[in-house]
Formats: sequence, structure tokens, C-alpha cells
Amino acid sequence: MTMVTTPPTPPTPPPPALPVRDRTRIPAGALSPMLVRLAAERATGVLIRERGALYLADGQVVHAESPDTPGLDLLLGAHGVLDAEGWHEAFAQAGERGRVGRYLVDRGRLTTGALELCHLGALYDAAYFVLEPSSAPARFRYGAAHWLGPVHPVSVAAVERETLRRRALLHRIWPDPAADEAPLARTSRPAGPSVPPRQAAVLHLVDGRRTASDISRALGRPAFHTLVDVHRLAAAGLLTPDVPPPPVLPPAHPAPPSLPEHPGGLGDPDHPGGLGAPGGLGGPGGLGGPGRPGDPGDPGGTVPAAPDAPPAPPPSAPREWSPAHAGEPPRDPAETDPHITLLRRLRAALEAL
Repeated sequence: MTMVTTPPTPPTPPPPALPVRDRTRIPAGALSPMLVRLAAERATGVLIRERGALYLADGQVVHAESPDTPGLDLLLGAHGVLDAEGWHEAFAQAGERGRVGRYLVDRGRLTTGALELCHLGALYDAAYFVLEPSSAPARFRYGAAHWLGPVHPVSVAAVERETLRRRALLHRIWPDPAADEAPLARTSRPAGPSVPPRQAAVLHLVDGRRTASDISRALGRPAFHTLVDVHRLAAAGLLTPDVPPPPVLPPAHPAPPSLPEHPGGLGDPDHPGGLGAPGGLGGPGGLGGPGRPGDPGDPGGTVPAAPDAPPAPPPSAPREWSPAHAGEPPRDPAETDPHITLLRRLRAALEAL
């Protein structure tokens, strides 16, 4: 009998490892070099920036606040976790000692897990706005502590990494950052039934005056989550930032300066030599004005003209000056005499017969 040998089964290769996000792509200190230095020296205090503050304890972030985000008390009250009475009691009893969070847990108002979860959400939400690019100088107050007290400290590297991840997410959804701060207005496109209820609640509050931060406070939601809904609605063409039009720029070529109006200038009628003044341009005895007895070139004063005929200046009378004729060559005074012009026309008519 022949024995059949079965070849050994090759070992099954292990499944490929799940992809792990490369955390080395984001350089440390890409958002705030000052914050990185404070973390390296394990500082305790508050870093104040243009759009909020970060509280540190031993170089770690323990809390964040920003006027663009709803506070922890509003987030807890909006979801029915803690009422306003319980919050005010905790603040009055433990606020000065910086142990409001511990007081809520010890009195059974909150569980430790619920407090940490809400605190981390509020911390990352405010840190996103605090670490926005700013040209205003930042300052750090050593020794300052927040009234909430330490709940769940987070490293500076984790805060920066999460902030950059959120920026990239908003850019992928809708790259226009104007919707982050400008008042929001609805477009003429009707919202279909495919709009999720969460986004529909945001769209319902868009009225041309509210910003994304205003809507987040009205709904009791984190401001960044509202920004995500706003960007998605903008990408769907349902809302748009109500950005004011740019200011009108002045003309490239300014108008020529006018004549001065101060005393002693050409426009002062009461000053000798001014326009309208005696002896000045346009005044009695001046160029363009009626003559007066005793003026040079007019020994007998002005000559009254016939009622129906314009005055005829003497052949030697100088031509009046005006800005429109400045720079033109002098012309024969006879060309401007209406009598001579009429005689020339009659002579031309007679010669044509």
C-alpha cells in the first residue's frame, strides 16, 4: 500500500496592522512657541491671547476659555446635566478655593466621568479659538489658577495637534474661512428634506445677524461643532457669510487744488489785489472789470454803450485774460470787433453778386 503524504500547510501570515496616524507630521510649537516654552519649564499660570486664555498647571493645559465659545456652565445646563441653581451654589462655595469641579462631584451633582467629558469638550473647543493666528502680543501671568480647579490635564502637544486637525477638517468641508466670524445669511435655495436635524437647527437660527458663535450659544452646543455644520451648509449652498462690500477707493488722480480762500489770497474780495477787490483781477479797474476815472489808458473813464449794441473796445485795447485762453498766441483785436466782422461779411456778399 502506498502512503500519500500531504505537504505541510504554510503558516498563515498575520493580518496587516491597522494604519496608525503619524503624529510626527505636526511640528511642536507650530501654533504658539511661547506655549511650548511654558510647557518645557512646567509653568503654572494663565496664557492670555487675543481670543481667549489657556490655564496651565505644571506645564499642562487644565482649562481654556474664549468669548467665541459657550462656557462649561452653559453646556452643562443646555443638556440638563446641571441646573443653574446647582452651578451658582458650587461657584459660591468653592470658587475662591478653585475647587468648583471637585465640589460638584462630592455633592453628587455630577459624576466624575460626566465632568471630565464635558470639561475636555469645552477645553478643546475654546483652545481652537485661543490658538488662532494673531498679531496681538501674548502675555503670561505666573501663579494664576482657574476657579474650576484641575479636572483632566492635557499636554500642550495634544492641544496643538487637535487644533490643527480641526482646522484641516473645516478646510476640507468648505475652504472659505469667512463663515467662521461673519454674520450668516440664508440663500434663496430652499432646504430639502435631506438636511439632517442637527444642521436644520443651525439653519433655522440664520437671520443675517447671528454669527456661528451666536448660534452655538443659542443652541448650547460647542462652537466648533456649530462651525462644522455651518461649513457643510455653506458647501450645500444653503447659507453664505454676509460680508460687507469693500470700501470705495478714492480716485487715482486727485482733483486740482482750488484757489485759496484765506485773507490775502486771490479769492478775498476785501484784500487789495484779490479777485473782486479794487485794482485786482475782476475788480473795478482790474482785468475783466469796468474801468474807473484816472486809470492808465482810460483818461476819460468808461464810455456808455448803446442800448442795443455791445460796447466796442478801442483798437488798442488789450485783450482780456481768462484761464481758458492762457498759453494761446495773441490775436488781432479787430477779429473780436463785431462792427468790423459785419463789414467784412457785407463786402464778401457784394463781391459774390
